[in-house]
Amino acid sequence: MEEKIKIIGLYVFDRLKEAGLTQKILTKYSYLIKTRLGFHEVSEDISSRNAIMILVLTGDQKDWEKLELELLEVAGVEAQEMTFNNA
Repeated sequence: MEEKIKIIGLYVFDRLKEAGLTQKILTKYSYLIKTRLGFHEVSEDISSRNAIMILVLTGDQKDWEKLELELLEVAGVEAQEMTFNNA
């Protein structure tokens, strides 16, 4: 079976409002997340209300879909994805 690599980019519109639920979902599916990278600073002294996260997923592709669907249920989260075949 061909292995796939999936990258999900998340844009969180109001990090202060949506961080709790977003983090709860990410924790629930942490076994799928190989890499997690987040950005939210405007400067050294100020944090932005919005954030960008990049997730690299491994594991069962059916669980990837469950993770993404739960994230999309959060009102202030937008997701984009890339999928690569790992030959």
